[in-house]
Amino acid sequence: MIKKGVFLLLLFGILSLTAWGRDFSISSPDGRLRVVIRVAETVTYSLMHDGVELVCESPLSMTLTTGEIWGHKAQVRDFRTEEHRGTIASPFSKSAMVTDHYREGVLRFRGDWALRFRLYNDGMAYRFVSHKKELYEVASEEVCFRFPADYDAYLPYVRGDDPWQGSFENIYSRAPLSETDSLRQAFLPVLVDAGGDRKICVTEADLESYPGMYLRKGASGSSLQGVFAPYPTRTEQGGYNMLQQRVKERAPYIARVQGPRAFPWRVVQVTTADKDLAVSDLSYRLAAPSRVQDIDWIRPGKVAWEWWHNWNITGVDFCAGINNDTYQYYIDFAAEHGIEYVILDEGWSVNKVADLMQVVPEIDLKKLVAYADAKRVGIILWAGYWAFDRDMEAVCRHYAAMGIKGFKVDFMDRDDQQMVDFIYRAAETAARYHLVLDLHGMYKPAGLQRTFPHILNFEGVYGLEQVKWADESVDMVTYDVTVPFIRMVSGPMDYTQGAMRNAVRGNFRPIHSEPMSQGTRCHQLALYVVFESPLNMLCDSPSEYRKESESLAFIAGIPTVWDESVALDGEVGRYIAIARRSGDKWYVGGLTNWDAREMEVDFSFLPAGTYRATIFQDGSNADRKGTDYARKECLVTPSDHLLLHLSRGGGFAMELDKLR
Repeated sequence: MIKKGVFLLLLFGILSLTAWGRDFSISSPDGRLRVVIRVAETVTYSLMHDGVELVCESPLSMTLTTGEIWGHKAQVRDFRTEEHRGTIASPFSKSAMVTDHYREGVLRFRGDWALRFRLYNDGMAYRFVSHKKELYEVASEEVCFRFPADYDAYLPYVRGDDPWQGSFENIYSRAPLSETDSLRQAFLPVLVDAGGDRKICVTEADLESYPGMYLRKGASGSSLQGVFAPYPTRTEQGGYNMLQQRVKERAPYIARVQGPRAFPWRVVQVTTADKDLAVSDLSYRLAAPSRVQDIDWIRPGKVAWEWWHNWNITGVDFCAGINNDTYQYYIDFAAEHGIEYVILDEGWSVNKVADLMQVVPEIDLKKLVAYADAKRVGIILWAGYWAFDRDMEAVCRHYAAMGIKGFKVDFMDRDDQQMVDFIYRAAETAARYHLVLDLHGMYKPAGLQRTFPHILNFEGVYGLEQVKWADESVDMVTYDVTVPFIRMVSGPMDYTQGAMRNAVRGNFRPIHSEPMSQGTRCHQLALYVVFESPLNMLCDSPSEYRKESESLAFIAGIPTVWDESVALDGEVGRYIAIARRSGDKWYVGGLTNWDAREMEVDFSFLPAGTYRATIFQDGSNADRKGTDYARKECLVTPSDHLLLHLSRGGGFAMELDKLR
């Protein structure tokens, strides 16, 4: 609940008049973070942690096409602060509560705008707020992060020739800020190593009807500057299999705005322990509350998925492919192992026409849905973005009435204002028809999973599909122990793990129809615990899983949403360990990079009692053959410690059942 009234400025803010202007400050509830906003010729902010400057005085402004600039020669009307203490309930758990505690300051300026700053114990966020009632256009927004030294940054650069059209998939390039590529831009989130134990994760939240932010090398050698896609004025159908709208012309502005609104949060998350980033919920706390009133129909779960392994199944008396016999086989497999969904990925609808009402003759959807319903398995359909958008209402109405449970929408590959508006329109339409969504070719969630909890997963991650075609030099194992500290800060990731062919370094090859993963079997199993993924794929073939009954039982039994998550250990790019709880049962997952290591699990996170631990760990020869693993059981209590050996590219996964 928000405390009523305004706190004394002497307590939570400092207001001083100097030769340079007026300074306002806000501290986090624990007092460790402090932001100073200076209003002079320009508006700037700086951020300190325990008295150490992390972000130097950095300008912020918003320019309208009328020439008005919010943030230049601004005149303060008033400054108000308040403290908020509350909790946010998870849509999928009665016991999972997110603590929401912050101090907020609002600077109102003469004119129709304001600045809102929030200080949490783990970060700072600010946003512009407009009170204009008429239609106007935002020409540009100045977002700058100036750092006091030439820190190292982890940047996922946009791939391709067009900086505004890409899939938001890339590995991280680590370099000092002064050596970042000035000709390329990075999509969010971005991580900055501020020296010592401090890390700074830069992202945004509550991105609605506004273009997503990218970061480029700033004017000074140790700064990053925000850039935004101009608004599309002409698009043409094209791109992958004619399923996209490719932008051909853009306007001299980034957004059109009608009426009062708050703009997206600019977020600076601060930590002195890398591991805390991997269980961060700051983007979720900053997001708009749920707009879906009835959520009882929303069903997270796992998916038997065919595309990654190219429909390769064996030991059957029919020709495997895009046909009813094949999908009935996947439905049988899902039902046999308690898997909630089967996806019909690309190929069920007629190719290159972008019309989801045209189904290939080999597929009888009504028959498949009836077959799946009888076995309590849901069907999700893959859809190219433009095919979904061009007749969205009719598509959702038709397939919801048929019994389809949701859509995996793909190839948006943009985050200009027009595309962000599509995402919200798709979410609202799908919710009306009780359809879940899995968004691929998609930018980071930015907390959208709170606003629309039926969007169960998001890509925007360099996922396991890349090993089907990536060069052997691509290092997925190091990416796996980097991405939880950066991309996962923004929300769930549809990485699509679960490979049963597992190759150690030197043995990996990209094979499109029989793909393998980098790292060990236990590395793959651990991803189901470490990665947040409410709609989680079983990427490999049922034929392969049936050969690996122990691994399959673990994957099929693991939850996809959690009541509690505890970061046990971790260092960006090297290793990570996370414990997660569902009911009385706990799971622990650990990953390493290509360095073998010993990892100690401290079970003090467990409530009192005795637990049976079922442990999957790298086998004695996993450094040579990635599929080698050992499964063992033992009893543990909260006072116990367990030392586990992780092979090169290895991992471990364990299930903890409470006995008494």
